[in-house]
Amino acid sequence: MQKPEYILGISAFYHDSAACLLKNGEIIAAAQEERFTRIKQDHNFPRRSVQYCLKQAGITPEDLTLVAFYDKPLLKFSRLLETYLQFAPRGLSSFIKSVPLWLSEKLWMEDIIKKQIGYSGRVIFPEHHESHAASAFFASPFEKAAFLTVDGVGEWATTSYGIGDGNSLNLMAEIRFPHSLGLLYSAFTYYTGFKVNSGEYKVMGLAPYGEPKYVDLIMNELVDLKEDGSFIMNMKYFDYCAGLTMTNQAFNNLFGGPARVPETNLTQKDLDLAASIQVVTENIILKMAAHIKRETGEKFLCLAGGVALNCVANGKLLQSGIFEDIWIQPAAGDAGGALGAALTAHYCELKNQRAFTDRSKRKDFQKGSYLGPEYTNRDIQEFLDSNKLPYTFVQDAELYRSIAVKLEEGKIIGWFQGRMEFGPRALGNRSIIGDARNRAMQKQMNIKIKFREGFRPFAPSVLAEHISEWFSIDRESPYMLLVADVNPAKQREMTEAERALWGIDKLNIIRSEIPAVTHVDYSARIQSVNKEDNPRYHALISEFYKLTGCPVIVNTSFNVRGEPIVESPLDAYKCFMRTDLDILVLGNYILVKEQQPVFHDTINWKEIYELD
Repeated sequence: MQKPEYILGISAFYHDSAACLLKNGEIIAAAQEERFTRIKQDHNFPRRSVQYCLKQAGITPEDLTLVAFYDKPLLKFSRLLETYLQFAPRGLSSFIKSVPLWLSEKLWMEDIIKKQIGYSGRVIFPEHHESHAASAFFASPFEKAAFLTVDGVGEWATTSYGIGDGNSLNLMAEIRFPHSLGLLYSAFTYYTGFKVNSGEYKVMGLAPYGEPKYVDLIMNELVDLKEDGSFIMNMKYFDYCAGLTMTNQAFNNLFGGPARVPETNLTQKDLDLAASIQVVTENIILKMAAHIKRETGEKFLCLAGGVALNCVANGKLLQSGIFEDIWIQPAAGDAGGALGAALTAHYCELKNQRAFTDRSKRKDFQKGSYLGPEYTNRDIQEFLDSNKLPYTFVQDAELYRSIAVKLEEGKIIGWFQGRMEFGPRALGNRSIIGDARNRAMQKQMNIKIKFREGFRPFAPSVLAEHISEWFSIDRESPYMLLVADVNPAKQREMTEAERALWGIDKLNIIRSEIPAVTHVDYSARIQSVNKEDNPRYHALISEFYKLTGCPVIVNTSFNVRGEPIVESPLDAYKCFMRTDLDILVLGNYILVKEQQPVFHDTINWKEIYELD
């Protein structure tokens, strides 16, 4: 019998470290390190993620055929040195801060990998954007497709496109640092007072509250956009090449003042800046896509890189009809680079063929992105009993019915089931759920559960078979990466007085039959739930549909602001007790807040986040 081929992919040392394991090309396991260490976007070597992957497959490091790291450290280091020299002496402080870490660790990546996991075999280093492209194309359902990767920066590339065909990737063109759509968006993230590399989705969520008043100024002063979607940035306004901030005094002068201080009140200017950079980003993506279509002639497009998590831009791209269909890698950021590196090794390095024998049954090769650890009912009961926690055990049918009733009653529920999701989105296994019809649900979840800004929208989970009845979209959206409007038939027309409101004042207006998931512009970031991908979550929503006639519930990630999504029953219980969650469901075990013993928590969440 032929020995199985196991390939381990690793991403590390920038942000959101992760590991992924393939067995004969099949994705067996994948997880981000932050979920185990409880350090948000943990950048350290993903030791625990590697251990999980190996344990899931029942193998040791000696069984690995190959290990792949998601970029080329030496090439990235050469870019850093060249950039520092170009901006000397202004870049000295940044140079002093970063170079010692490179000299002590990052340049010796092969040695670090082998030492950390106890491995003596071969390690390969695909380029960063090659890893992104591989994660997009090889995990997609397409046998041949164009690909587009857009992020902050890899080694030198910030954007690339080409064609994936069978087991090969053909890179056709790229945009190079310092000209970067990802860094442009991050500059506005920084300027509007949010954290770079994690706050970009807040800017996207804020954009519909503003007016895109600054688009012309951005296009005239900051970005020289060509018809093919390529662009050059005016670097006199940015500090990220040489300094420790994204923008500089020239940027402040251009936009009439300094960056917003984090956690201070948002102004109309902040809303308008968010709206403007979002429009600019969408326009650039659409120009890129049109050029790629002309150059490749392909029917399908695959996307990855951090900018591919901009689901509003993705929705506009799909609606444009430039391509017949698009597929976005659910872990589009650096975590997904671990998957892409492993897939590059399997297909491009070892020349394995892609198998499409069961393509009619398979939407893609990502398995719903349910690739993380799983806890059985036995594991859960052991945790509950050992901690003397009161619970009720129920069989599946009763579980779905009883939780559907609780949702209708307005209860907010922690839903912990099956394998943890890979990527930034909770897709029904590590989720907080509620009734999408409840007009108070968004505010309650934001303030009392998530401890975060009240303007942040929540996503709907909708039964896949009913998606087009409730949203203006003609296909499934299983990974919460497409935005579409709530169907006009489900919308509520605003009054003259409501339409006259500006900015955040629009927040609490009821716009549809499902107000908890309808954004200020009538849009929603949709997750379609398919019975084959997630039968338990589908069964729960089906019971809610039978009870209410509505096949839509609220889904947000099971965590509070500043913490990673929960991984274990212990993580889930802590989050349950630290927040105003009403009920916790762990597998088939139901825990009610009022029945729990006093929880001794040293963290005052409301004090930390200055909440009323």
